[in-house]
Amino acid sequence: MKKIKHTKFFRTLLFLGILIFCSTSCDSLIEIEPRSQVDANGVLSSSEAVQASLNSVYARLRSQSNYGRDLLAVSEALADNATATNNSGRLINENRNSSGAHFTHWQNSYAAINEANITLQAVTNVTFTPTPTQAQIDSWIGQLKFLRALYYHDLVKAYAYDPGAAIAPQDRGGVPLILEPVTTAAEATAAKLPRATVDAVYNQIILDLNDAIAKLPANTSGTVSYYATRAAAQALLSRVALFKKDYALAASSATDAISLVGSTLSGATYVSAWKSSTNNESIFEVKFQDANENIGVNTSLQTSYTSCQSLASLGTLGGFGDLVPTATFRTTLGITGPVAGSGTVGQVCTGTDVRVQLYAVGNGRGSGAKIECIKFIGKNGIVNLDNVPVLRKAELILNRAEALATPGSSVFDETLALADLNAFRASRGLSTVALTGTALYDEIINQRRLEFAFEGHRWYDFKRRGIDLVKSPENIIAADFRRLANIPQREIDGNSNLVQNFGY
Repeated sequence: MKKIKHTKFFRTLLFLGILIFCSTSCDSLIEIEPRSQVDANGVLSSSEAVQASLNSVYARLRSQSNYGRDLLAVSEALADNATATNNSGRLINENRNSSGAHFTHWQNSYAAINEANITLQAVTNVTFTPTPTQAQIDSWIGQLKFLRALYYHDLVKAYAYDPGAAIAPQDRGGVPLILEPVTTAAEATAAKLPRATVDAVYNQIILDLNDAIAKLPANTSGTVSYYATRAAAQALLSRVALFKKDYALAASSATDAISLVGSTLSGATYVSAWKSSTNNESIFEVKFQDANENIGVNTSLQTSYTSCQSLASLGTLGGFGDLVPTATFRTTLGITGPVAGSGTVGQVCTGTDVRVQLYAVGNGRGSGAKIECIKFIGKNGIVNLDNVPVLRKAELILNRAEALATPGSSVFDETLALADLNAFRASRGLSTVALTGTALYDEIINQRRLEFAFEGHRWYDFKRRGIDLVKSPENIIAADFRRLANIPQREIDGNSNLVQNFGY
């Protein structure tokens, strides 16, 4: 993304647009400078200004509260793949599932949604000079609809129950659906909306994604994965449909995306793909371009997961390694060595599954040498700076397999599900299996766990399925109020129509 910056006028629009979400100072909401170049005279009446505003919506994905760290690391801390080391004191309460230690992306996400709404209005209502092509306008609308859908899904799956998995006495609804720009104080007051129903939020997300699919260009070889494309929208629709338990839509959307990006996974190059500037299995990822976008040694994904400094120097102390794989996870993945201890620091793990090579022994700072995840370790050549895959080809295969293997699904087909599972297992160095029924379904879920470990999926896989989470030191049952994040208190204080989640 090209470097861009706010003008005073655009800052004013943004500030007014997020008044709804503040009862005190909003300085913390504008924590990432959107990379935009807005024309102070024409504001959003030029193609350059619209592109700059669109880039700003992308830029907010890099916030620590979103894909900079929390949507991945906090999710892992809440679930059962990881245990906190106390090397820095971070993510301990999240790992203990302490009340209130949860996701915090509400404000940044709604600020991004309002930017998207402002830009969408401009694209559809403003007379541009010079006039952009229809293809350019369609691309802007498609990208904005994709991003709005992504932000809304990340909100509703954190702050609300998932369709078919609600605890009725505790269900307070979804999240507010704000689809029009907020650019004046009066609009901010009018936009203090109650929580929409979960179904209404999902219906809007699906509507946005279908619009995006209709307008975005198809992926082609070499398409940059940090801008939305048709396949990215189809992949996100497959995910959303799986959460909604619309298994036919989950399977068909995955198939549609596969028709554009292919079903071949990287196989022998799986590990090296994680070390490349862009993962060749990525369909959409959040790009961290240079040192100015570095989250830093305290809260980057690298420092959250490993104490190693770099791929070239795994034995050199770098970050903190706040979350490391549990013994159960290591056993499930099939790590056979090395055993953390004397003389093993810096060694990459071994085992039949190629994914074990994304784990290595770090020095662990104060807590001692431990096996750590090295998926995010500065592949762009800068420590603590790494792109973050949001949608990958592997998810398409596993989404479709799960939809086909789910009992009662309208597309239930164990033969096809098994074919997807075995093709996937082969890409990770595993032998084929002959499974049916519960065993087939459970193995698909198991492969989801192993594939997306430390990418933030595991917590949501428990939540959307409405099942208990067994972990140490305390199990989190499906009815536990801590399954949902608490809405920031200042949002509750500033909007009398907004109801806090049960238990907080």
